[in-house]
Amino acid sequence: MRVAWMAVVFLLVGGMVSGCSSGPTLQAAATELQKDVQRLQTDSLLKKPYSKLRIVERPDQDLPCDKGKFQRVLRATADYEREDSDVDSHLDQAERVMENTLSSLLHYTMTYDLSQLDWKDARLIEGRKDVPGITVNVIVVPESPTWRLVARTDCLPRS
Repeated sequence: MRVAWMAVVFLLVGGMVSGCSSGPTLQAAATELQKDVQRLQTDSLLKKPYSKLRIVERPDQDLPCDKGKFQRVLRATADYEREDSDVDSHLDQAERVMENTLSSLLHYTMTYDLSQLDWKDARLIEGRKDVPGITVNVIVVPESPTWRLVARTDCLPRS
């Protein structure tokens, strides 16, 4: 009985201590987003000349988004070489490649929307890193640039 009581006390104290933590900060999320930029630039596919990876906006500026909170934003574009004349197949392949890059290389947890499988003009990709709080969205289109990526941190305090 005494052991059970001690276990309950331990869990309660542990829960209170973890509940007092301040949560993710903008600095932690910004650091992770900067790492994502470096990973994209060194990816074996995206560093090839035909991919035309272009960092449109670097996540190096705090953007106000709420009272005393800020976020960082990364915008990038890149091309996926079209090997097939079929638009649907090209979009499917480009979507799979980007989902794999985001999940395997950048460690985002992907959200899958099967309703868009028959869309002929675009695909939408969404991924999330709950810790430190980053969401990525990619629009995949048949024309150049194939991928249009926006990753943003949550609206977070600076410290």
